[in-house]
Amino acid sequence: GRENGFAVEATEDAGRFTDEGLSPYRAVIFLNTTGDVLAADQERAFERYIRSGGGFVGIHSAADTEYDWAWYGDLVGAYFDSHPAIQQGQIHVADRVHPATSHLSARWQRRDEWYNYRRNPRGRVHVLATVDEGSYNGGNHGFDHPIAWCHDYDGGRSWYTGGGHTRESYGEPLFMQHILGGIEYATGVTAADCGATLDTNFAKVVLDDEAENPIDLAVASDGRVFFIERKGELNVYRPDLGLTRLAGQLAVSTDFEDGLLGIALDPDFVRNNWLYLFYSPHGEEAKQHVSRFELDGDELVLDSEVVLLEIPTQRRACCHSGGALAFGPDGNLYIGVGDNTNPFDSDGFSPLDERPDRSDWDAQRTAANSADLRGKILRIKPQADGGYSIPPGNLFAEAEEGRPETYVMGVRNPFRLSIDRKSGWLYWGDVGPDARQADPQRGPIGLDEWNQARAAGNFGWPYCIGDNQPYVDYDFATESSGMPFDCGALRNLSPNNTGLQSLPPAQAAWVWYPYGTSSAFPEITADSGRTALAGPVYYYDAAAGSRKLPAYYDGTLFMYEWASNWIKEVKLDEDGHILKINPFLDSMEFIRPISMQFGPDGSLYVLEWGSGFWGDNDDARVVRIDYVRGTRAPVPRIEAAPTNGAAPLEVHFSGSDSFDPDPGSMLDYAWDFTGDGEIDATGSEVVFTYEVSGDYVAQLTVSDAEGNQGVAQVSVSVGNTVPEVEIVRPPDGGFFSWGEVVDFEVRVFDPEDGTADCARVVLQAFIGHDEHSHPLEEYGVCSGSFQTEAGHGGDGDDLFYTIEARYTDLGTESVAPLTGRAGHILQPKRKQAEHYTRQSGVLLETTGDEAGGGQNIGFIAHGDWISFAPMNLEGIESLNYRVASAGLGGRIEVRVDSLKGPPISTVRVGSTGDWQVYTDLEAPIADPGGTHELFFVFIRNPGDDGLFNINWIDFQGPGVSRPLATAVVAESSSQGALPGQAVLYPPYPNPFNPTVQIRFVLPERMAVRLEVFDILGQRVDVVVNELLDGGSHAMRFDRADLASGVYIARLATPGGVLVRRMVLLR
Repeated sequence: GRENGFAVEATEDAGRFTDEGLSPYRAVIFLNTTGDVLAADQERAFERYIRSGGGFVGIHSAADTEYDWAWYGDLVGAYFDSHPAIQQGQIHVADRVHPATSHLSARWQRRDEWYNYRRNPRGRVHVLATVDEGSYNGGNHGFDHPIAWCHDYDGGRSWYTGGGHTRESYGEPLFMQHILGGIEYATGVTAADCGATLDTNFAKVVLDDEAENPIDLAVASDGRVFFIERKGELNVYRPDLGLTRLAGQLAVSTDFEDGLLGIALDPDFVRNNWLYLFYSPHGEEAKQHVSRFELDGDELVLDSEVVLLEIPTQRRACCHSGGALAFGPDGNLYIGVGDNTNPFDSDGFSPLDERPDRSDWDAQRTAANSADLRGKILRIKPQADGGYSIPPGNLFAEAEEGRPETYVMGVRNPFRLSIDRKSGWLYWGDVGPDARQADPQRGPIGLDEWNQARAAGNFGWPYCIGDNQPYVDYDFATESSGMPFDCGALRNLSPNNTGLQSLPPAQAAWVWYPYGTSSAFPEITADSGRTALAGPVYYYDAAAGSRKLPAYYDGTLFMYEWASNWIKEVKLDEDGHILKINPFLDSMEFIRPISMQFGPDGSLYVLEWGSGFWGDNDDARVVRIDYVRGTRAPVPRIEAAPTNGAAPLEVHFSGSDSFDPDPGSMLDYAWDFTGDGEIDATGSEVVFTYEVSGDYVAQLTVSDAEGNQGVAQVSVSVGNTVPEVEIVRPPDGGFFSWGEVVDFEVRVFDPEDGTADCARVVLQAFIGHDEHSHPLEEYGVCSGSFQTEAGHGGDGDDLFYTIEARYTDLGTESVAPLTGRAGHILQPKRKQAEHYTRQSGVLLETTGDEAGGGQNIGFIAHGDWISFAPMNLEGIESLNYRVASAGLGGRIEVRVDSLKGPPISTVRVGSTGDWQVYTDLEAPIADPGGTHELFFVFIRNPGDDGLFNINWIDFQGPGVSRPLATAVVAESSSQGALPGQAVLYPPYPNPFNPTVQIRFVLPERMAVRLEVFDILGQRVDVVVNELLDGGSHAMRFDRADLASGVYIARLATPGGVLVRRMVLLR
């Protein structure tokens, strides 16, 4: 102590623990104490000492002290559990700015007795360092073993280190400096932040909670937040006003995963007002644009567009558009482009379909094609004249090798990327395929990746994934498997390849993970789905303002999971390698974070996509994450009803769901209903009448006693009413078979427009997958049909269909148009038992069923149950259970809407001789009519367990889908049964030039009108308009005068309208 300017008094006299005895000291050190050392009155004195601002330092077995004193347990942070023998270990230092650890390198090797603790203290203390259990034997914490920490506690300061058992420790200069830094913090001599990783020190501030399908954001240096919505809207949040304004609207195609997808501000945005957008232009030609636009104030100047890059695409089949944009420190623009390949017919493995007319199912034509821009991360340097140059160091130096814009090839769907502004390294998340388990005939389990690229390279897709696990060269025509690909010597021999055959070697992923918990990276869990997104690298700026993230996060990469709703902090060592992956704000709810960026204020801005399947989610929002030591601002919540209708419009506003995250503070409410800056009302419940038509934004400001404020807003449309949209068919929860046709009908009522124009109705189908969905084609009609995909994902995946119908009305001169929506979920006829909606009592295990199925439910006792919702039994005649039992057996009862609801089906389950020997049991079921939650209740006698396992349930019958009708001869229907309704087949060939055959089947003689429209809705031809007999018809469409583009074949019959998309390629 004398060497560092403070006095130390060593004692083993517990009698010194009195108010008078402790008052002269700045800190008390428990040096390798053990057991109960203080009497009750001494404990109370020590508590008062800490509450008056005193400090505590605990060394090693200070955690093995005072087990019956809960206050002390919280002070020290964790109690001792066990320890292995003294041995060498490696410490990973996460906090490089605290005085106890700032002198250390990221990895610190030393010899000690490594304590295990009764519980992990993370979340209650700020963890400074962890010990790597892979560096020694005997740890029991797994991937996260804190070994040094600190926290502000009960008015004082507490610091603890698990080191210091050996005598030699106190001769180590680094360890002694470690203790000195802890003492300096505990005494208050040196300031240190020990709240940097405590969730209670952060606040989530909602900036806009009316976003619709938000996709990406960019924060300007003046604090404005620009965010884009997939349907083409560019919005700007003004922090000075607390309001969001529409800056501009692009005309975009939203087929499949297209739309307005990416935004980046020019590095010199303050001076030139340029921003860059990645979007899918609406029109005949399927393509993506990367364009530069200019802003005039908050307005997007549409005619200022300069197209930097045009990227070809196909819109015949889903998926993977990518769309990420980010600037590096050298002014280079990075562009993430998906592989634009349909993944649905590859069983969750690599799409390598080389059959004729199946190029859209072959990722070798894009991601592995050096001559194609798709499946790449591009790097260009925009020029002031609207062109771009190629930076040195891209992947292909010579044009004959590949596209010079390519920086990274071999990626699947790089949806979100970022650039470290100091190192210039590129980070991105790559969303992977869905195989639930490896197959030696096809390849590895499905994996998502996070990648780090310090130089150009090939990252392997579709040949290799993860840590260079190879796929098998699978022949889709013969359904036979060849050899695994050689990740170090890749060759693209696909007939769809137009580039190099010999490719650069595949680079292994930086981080990779499957569904569930990763064995390679156990910090990563993906229980509810996988969508890897790469966030920004944070750099601390002391001058940034009061709400910035603390210095602990300096140089930290943030990565996040859209489907699993979490954010992680990634600590790197001095060489840029992963040191530690830690949770970030684990207790804070994030609802599908889809974009993140740090602002000039040091706060983290996050777009939350919301919790629905269709994207227009009520809980989508733009939020800001602030670091706030001390009191936090209130969280305002508005409920308003109605928010649209004819004038005069009386609206009831409620702010009663607002709350203060720091309990005990009274809240004040101030309302501005018209946006004029004046307070119109106070109180949590108010009513206001709008007399004049127009679009209004009502704003609520909630204040606490300390003057902290939170602001929320809600839009009110006066003089216009949201259209009422109803999906008549198919019913919500109806059952379909993959590859079959589903008929739909939509009805719309709009009070102002009257009869809805069916051309303005949009119905879009989605493939639902776990908690998310893949958008498919859009249909601009009130009735028609669509064909479901033949399949998607891997064995046991949670797959279904969703449909959304929407209608945007015409609005008025003073009121903007409004959009009404409706959505239904369609269930596959085979429901894997593990994909229940709710359950009680059952457990999951990997199934041993030779028929496959992923997991089964098991360990079933009397009274356990599972349920599924929504379900509609229209067209379902019976159930077939896939069951096994080596136990008691029992009954399965199906009940409607509750455990006590009416039973509609019962079946008895007997023994099959083994828990994984399965058989099929059929049971009749009665249709109760309508859409319900169905409960499957497992019955025997009270107290019985070990009844049976269930792998899946088949719902048998036509359901709401029908087979794609086989062709029959028009002149005679006796050769086969005709379908009940007209069927329009996909045009063939598609694409075509200049002739295409359009085939359809009629159930009977009827009036038929077959027309062809361009993508803008202009009729280009009437192919047939007459009475035709029932049966199969083939019509030739030949127009050599038409330009390349997308065209729509529209078949109108008395039973409705069917449409098919076709592409003319010159």
